[in-house]
Amino acid sequence: MSFSPEPPSLMGANSIQEQRERWDRKRSRTARELVQTEQHYCHQLELVSTFFVEILRAKGTLKQDIRDAIFSSIKDIQSVNQSLLVHLENGYLGQGLDKFCSHLDHYSKYVDNIYNAKKVLEIQLKKNKAFRRFKKLQEARPEFKDQKLEDLLQTPVQRILQYNHFLQDLTANTSPDDPEFEQLSKAVAAVSEVSQRIQDNTRKHENHLQLCRVQKLMKGRKTKVMAAGRWYIREGWLKTVPPKGTEAKPKMFFLFSDMLLQAKHCSLLLPSSGEKFVGQHAFPLQDATVEKVFGHTRSQGGLLSLTFPKAKLLLMSSNQQDLNDWYQCLSSAIRKLQSKQTVVLQRAEPRRRPLRSAVENLQSSSSSSSPIRKRRLVSSGSGPGADLDQLKPSIRHLYPDV
Repeated sequence: MSFSPEPPSLMGANSIQEQRERWDRKRSRTARELVQTEQHYCHQLELVSTFFVEILRAKGTLKQDIRDAIFSSIKDIQSVNQSLLVHLENGYLGQGLDKFCSHLDHYSKYVDNIYNAKKVLEIQLKKNKAFRRFKKLQEARPEFKDQKLEDLLQTPVQRILQYNHFLQDLTANTSPDDPEFEQLSKAVAAVSEVSQRIQDNTRKHENHLQLCRVQKLMKGRKTKVMAAGRWYIREGWLKTVPPKGTEAKPKMFFLFSDMLLQAKHCSLLLPSSGEKFVGQHAFPLQDATVEKVFGHTRSQGGLLSLTFPKAKLLLMSSNQQDLNDWYQCLSSAIRKLQSKQTVVLQRAEPRRRPLRSAVENLQSSSSSSSPIRKRRLVSSGSGPGADLDQLKPSIRHLYPDV
């Protein structure tokens, strides 16, 4: 009995066919899961719309502006997703997703309002007794199956993140020759944009909470932490080495995207102070520089030298890893801030003056300058090295082996 292998062309055709069959199986499985989860999601939207939005509007328990603040565009979302579900159940995947993505502005509006909705809902539950009772009765209905309104309001945000995964899987298992491939690719891009919006909003909200927390830690109203465009980076204890003297004092530092805040504990004699801090100095990071001062602690920490337009700091830590992290965070914050300033200056740069007038101004300024002034500038010895030399007595006292 002789064995004759298949021709190479036939083997290649078989492998391509097998690959297409695997794609079809994965695509069918993903599409089936998408339909099943979409059915459950539409049921959740219907619960909120029917038993909360519509009844609250009929009863007048909440004013319209408060209802809009809590539920936002959820009715529009329900309508859009009901249409999507019909297309999915009938097998019109690409057509349904294409139509769905043309109405994603309802989702954008919803995700931008989600944190405000949570805040307004909490206020109403605290102040509005009739609404609090109404919510409890609705959630006790058997249709809700122990689901709370707070959780149901989060479902559109969670669903967008799920769509992102579903659509990527569907696109990856669809042949580029398939008529639906282009529709799926466009849907992936559109949903990814809303998904990124959700992540950006989450980061902004978490940063806002951090700024509020630090602001509450500050005693009084003198220290302003809340500012537009400011980002919280980190905080921790570091010792400040004075230019003169021997004692390195521990201070609390809060690093933000545009400033370094130095603070100290409130007096323990004041019972109301608790864990409060008093802001001492706010150092702007614009035009600041940071560098490591090596060779003083032999891998048991180290020193950071910071130079600001109107101040200088020498910070010490006995934890090498913590010091390295501070250095990386400070360097990154300063670099980002200065790069933004460079872009702004380039955009706002006025038209250059003629070369001739610039040369004439240079000649006139050089002729009018005093040679005595020049000698003073040269002999002043200013610079980073001179500042560090002034700190050497303090450093030698702290580290005798230097």
